[in-house]
Amino acid sequence: MNVFKKIFGTSSQREVKAIMPLVDKVLSLEEEYKALSDHELQAKTGEFKERLQNGETLDDILPEAFAACREADWRVLGMRPYPVQIIGGIILHQGRIAEMKTGEGKTLVATLPAYLNALSGKGVHIVTVNDYLAKRDSEWMGKVYRFMGLTVGLVIHGVMGQAKKDAYAADITYGTNNEFGFDYLRDNMAIYAQELVQRGHSFAIVDEVDSILIDEARTPLIISGQGEKSTQLYTLVDQFVSRLKCQRIAKVDTKEEEDPDIDADYIVDEKARTATLTARGIAKAEQAFNIENLADPENTTLSQRTSTMW
Repeated sequence: MNVFKKIFGTSSQREVKAIMPLVDKVLSLEEEYKALSDHELQAKTGEFKERLQNGETLDDILPEAFAACREADWRVLGMRPYPVQIIGGIILHQGRIAEMKTGEGKTLVATLPAYLNALSGKGVHIVTVNDYLAKRDSEWMGKVYRFMGLTVGLVIHGVMGQAKKDAYAADITYGTNNEFGFDYLRDNMAIYAQELVQRGHSFAIVDEVDSILIDEARTPLIISGQGEKSTQLYTLVDQFVSRLKCQRIAKVDTKEEEDPDIDADYIVDEKARTATLTARGIAKAEQAFNIENLADPENTTLSQRTSTMW
């Protein structure tokens, strides 16, 4: 086996070897991008976005986008990603794990694939383990993205309401695994669209992936809805329903149900075990709860609670 490894290399070595032509393309553009003015370099972002809209893929523009971001890293931070860091950036863009030693500049590496994928306009999440790192990196590396005309958001403990929505709407959003996870759960519990904060999931870079996906994953994210408001609503609905007149039949006749002159507020179908408000009952509900239309989406919760009490 040692002989084969010496001849063919390890699997990682073969992967790196396959990537080297792409790395060479990025490096070959260094002098060209050095010669650009700040304005010309910043204009590359709009140019890349236009090329994507015209049918090119992220892989097509990768060498040029990496070269542009690499030059921006130097002008803004005074650091230019080395070839090994370009390799790491390509690996991350491909959705794989890049293992790098401490001090090899993992934070800088992330700027390359983050910038590239943000050009799609679908958003990039950069996930880390704590608020300090998320805030530090969003401010530190965020200078590069802002220089190149992209927006940067931060989702940590204490960021709420519209500020959180704005952070998720940014081109690149930094945050912790817990905040991203709980926001995802809360979005799945939301009743109304305006309560949603996340805007979809396209591309994410996970820092300290072994800690987040192994160590942190041992502690499950558990969330539950509020109970007080729901209990109070049940009480109000129970009081309302108790005043309604019921008609029980073996089978609901659609025409009978829609007849405005029927002498009942709701009809119970004994066989199907269902209950339906009549036109008169709907009118009473709208008057009792001071709403214009019980069927409106914003009244879904009330409609559901009323259904369970019939």
